[in-house]
Amino acid sequence: QVQLVESGGGLVQAGGSLRLSCAASGSIFRINSMAWYRQAPGKQRELVATIANYGITNYAVSVKGRFSISRDNAKNTVYLQMNSLKPEDTAVYYCNANVQIMSRSTGFFWGQGTQVTVSS
Repeated sequence: QVQLVESGGGLVQAGGSLRLSCAASGSIFRINSMAWYRQAPGKQRELVATIANYGITNYAVSVKGRFSISRDNAKNTVYLQMNSLKPEDTAVYYCNANVQIMSRSTGFFWGQGTQVTVSS
């Protein structure tokens, strides 16, 4: 029904930057909140940042001031600009969206994840 496809991950040195993108497609009536999560090896998945459909954002304490979430509603796309990256930011990053589909039911959907590796 709804597909989320992430891109933009990769290998970067500490202090560098990356920009992740996540495009949603399918039977979308409206996208409500969108978010980025991450999961490091041996750890639970954690929330990184969220953005409501009217633009209000929230960030995990560990990334506040370094990461910025934004969205382009016309393109059904959410972005995560990551600056001043640290080795502890290394993880698989997942996109999540709360979507109202054409049948008017609502659900949460996940992308497949994109690897971000920060070398020291």
